[in-house]
Amino acid sequence: MIHSAAPPGEFAGRRYHAWNDWVKRVHGGRLQKVSVDAGFTCPNRDGTLGVGGCAFCNNDGFTPAYLRRQRGILEQIDTGVAFLRRRYPGTKVFLAYFQSYSNTYGKIGRLRECYETALGHPDIGGLAIGTRPDCLPDEVLDYLADLARRVPLELEIGIESCNDAVLRECLRGHDFACTRDALRRAAERGLSVTGHLLLGLPLETRESLIEGARALADLPIDALKFHQLQIVRGTRLAGRYRADPASVPLMRPETYLDAVADMLERLPARVRIQRLGSEVPLEQRVSPDWGLRVSRFPALLDALLAARRTWQGRLFRPRDQYIA
Repeated sequence: MIHSAAPPGEFAGRRYHAWNDWVKRVHGGRLQKVSVDAGFTCPNRDGTLGVGGCAFCNNDGFTPAYLRRQRGILEQIDTGVAFLRRRYPGTKVFLAYFQSYSNTYGKIGRLRECYETALGHPDIGGLAIGTRPDCLPDEVLDYLADLARRVPLELEIGIESCNDAVLRECLRGHDFACTRDALRRAAERGLSVTGHLLLGLPLETRESLIEGARALADLPIDALKFHQLQIVRGTRLAGRYRADPASVPLMRPETYLDAVADMLERLPARVRIQRLGSEVPLEQRVSPDWGLRVSRFPALLDALLAARRTWQGRLFRPRDQYIA
């Protein structure tokens, strides 16, 4: 038995709840994130939990070129806004996106200085803050909740996987219980939370991804980003892949989109889907080379969902009432 016979009307003609469609309804146009590198690190890099970071992690693969020159926050925003205005002239709102590494990992005074500096820029209307679930003490969440009463604020939490064996294998440094706790404490304060998932990590299976979707469906999460695993130069995973490619089996585009569809079916319709993939620059990427731009993913996913005669939330049930 399924909940409904057709996708919900708020999907705006798609078969999943696209974040961009929601943004247009709420803001009347595009919302763009201006990447900011404030020089934060991570407990999995500075020796607190480990050194070298997670097995898959090298932020250079996802960092805009202008940030690699390590200029000040306001200068980064100037450059980013100018670029985005040229590329997306209809943008209504710019958010300062603290993206590199764990942007709540630091003393509260430093966090306040960085965020308030960004908000002082005349083009910035809010914040998006990327971090790990183990870098969100109550003091930081209380401060973020105070900020969110003043400006739009999105807290982006790196979940990556909901499977503890997968998290251990990629040297993540925390378990899924930590993620669950962080999501609930953030929601208690009224914060808008986006989760980041990385599909295709070693030991992950179709079954574990589906079970992960079921676990996330019961948690207070507002949006999700899906990314495919890419082997980035300078990471432990790159060394492992070069030594034995078979030890890191990589998804094909069709397998990846099937996995996204499997998870979407079991996620509630209220969860907005912010991204369907990412592109590491060729000079930073070891593998895979799909020969396919991420901009094609939305149409491909909708076509796949239509072929499967399904949609986001079709198999969603409250916990313990799932369809197999």
